[in-house]
Amino acid sequence: MKFSFTYLLLLLVSCFSLSAQEVTTSTETVLEKEREKELKEVKREVDKREKKEKKEARLEKEAEEAEKLKKKIASTEKSIAKMERQLTSIQGKMEKDIQKGKLSPNDIEKLNKKIEKLNTNLLKEGKKLEKLERKK
Repeated sequence: MKFSFTYLLLLLVSCFSLSAQEVTTSTETVLEKEREKELKEVKREVDKREKKEKKEARLEKEAEEAEKLKKKIASTEKSIAKMERQLTSIQGKMEKDIQKGKLSPNDIEKLNKKIEKLNTNLLKEGKKLEKLERKK
């Protein structure tokens, strides 16, 4: 009987010690799980913020590009208008000077080359403007 009593006592003590270890390990695992959940939540929030910042940066960049495009279009239109004014001015002066007889054949040839050059530049600028407007 003595042997069985000590055996029982030993068995009970070992059971309680095992259950105490299980309680501490179970609380540790619960705490670890909670920490992992918190870390996941923080990571999600950080990822969301990063995505939002990237989206905002992309939108700002697109807005800047659109603004640059508008400026380029305005500049090209202004350049075209200037060339057209020059062209009409040179043609008008040439016609007046031809009627008055002030121009030599060399002068007429030079003015015609100038007019031709302005026309080609005008066509180039027109194509450039079309490309810019397509990007719009």
